[in-house]
Amino acid sequence: MRNNLHVKKGDTVAVITGKDKGARGEITAVNREKQRVFVKGVNLRTLHKKQSPGSEGGIVKEERSIHVSNVMHIDPKSDAPTRVKKQIQKDGKKVRVAVKSGEVLDK
Repeated sequence: MRNNLHVKKGDTVAVITGKDKGARGEITAVNREKQRVFVKGVNLRTLHKKQSPGSEGGIVKEERSIHVSNVMHIDPKSDAPTRVKKQIQKDGKKVRVAVKSGEVLDK
């Protein structure tokens, strides 16, 4: 199985399907083996934590992962969701490029 994903940690993405459709956030973690990403403020679950000697209990909101196919990059120029393609620059470096505007996503 290939583990080449179009997203990396720190990218700004939009959710395109599911209960959080339209939400935007930054990717905080990527699981390449399961092809899932954690997006800040998206797919929150409520957990009831039991109090222990080291930590306080209570009701806690926690982010859960979503599949990488359910997110799209945000185009830096138009601020709209866009697909991503990979290009090789003249110096031989491989970069990710927004399809809509042609802007380079890798810094």
